[in-house]
Amino acid sequence: MATDASPKYRAPDFHHPEIPDISVSHDGLRFWQYMIAGSIAGSVEHMAMFPVDTLKTRMQVLGGSCPPHSIGVRQSLGSILKLEGPAGLYRGIGAMGLGAGPAHAVYFSVYELCKQFFSRGDPNNSMAHAVSGVFATVASDAVFTPMDMVKQRLQLKSSPYKGVGDCVKRVLMEEGAGAFYASYRTTVIMNAPFTAVYFTTYEAAKRALMEVSPESASDERLVVHATAGAAAGALAAALTTPLDVVKTQLQCQGVCGCHRFSSGSMGNVIKTIVKKDGYHGLMRGWIPRMLFHAPAAAISWSTYEASKNFFQQLNGN
Repeated sequence: MATDASPKYRAPDFHHPEIPDISVSHDGLRFWQYMIAGSIAGSVEHMAMFPVDTLKTRMQVLGGSCPPHSIGVRQSLGSILKLEGPAGLYRGIGAMGLGAGPAHAVYFSVYELCKQFFSRGDPNNSMAHAVSGVFATVASDAVFTPMDMVKQRLQLKSSPYKGVGDCVKRVLMEEGAGAFYASYRTTVIMNAPFTAVYFTTYEAAKRALMEVSPESASDERLVVHATAGAAAGALAAALTTPLDVVKTQLQCQGVCGCHRFSSGSMGNVIKTIVKKDGYHGLMRGWIPRMLFHAPAAAISWSTYEASKNFFQQLNGN
């Protein structure tokens, strides 16, 4: 008697939503390639714009003996060049070099992976871009905050530290390891909206620019990324300047005459700044902050995309 070889029971055919494979992205790049491209972009960006960052830091920590509203970018630049020479604009660049590369490697790789996951194949999903940017900044700030604190203390006029190693050693001995992360919460609270605005604006501006001249979009790819990045950086920088002032005050408190706060809460810092300098004190350094982020974003994105193109060609894509 012939037997029925067909199975008597078949498991139900469940349809699960497809989870994107993040080992290889929509660009054909792997995780480590995003990290290298991001590291190169971040290092080039911050090294190129470091003097402007020094101006911003100096303007944001001015004390009561030198009211911030009386000091502009030109006056601050002239003072540094006159008293310290061009080298004064580059104090702390070693700390920036140590922190920017690893932090941006994390930043761009997390952003790309999250964007691929949350967008679900829709390149115009602005919410996915914003959420991905927030995830990226939380991760990268954990890497960058300690060296950012060292950098800013070295940037101060008459900084008591001889260099990166001396600053790290003295802070550990005098203030403890927690001092390196005193501004982390404020940094995340600042960079989360900064990054959300930044990436949303960047992606929207990039699409708009490509729609203006779609036939030449591929030929002008780097120009498009640079222009979109500059617009996004300037807007995000302007909107988040008050939080950046709070971050700088927390990182530099107690050094070179900077005010030391009774607690590290944002509310306490904001209240102290407003009481001492008025609400305009929360906008200290907004001009150099915008002057930093607009070209820095243009440099960062154009470098990042150029690095990605190199890896795409290397992968044969």
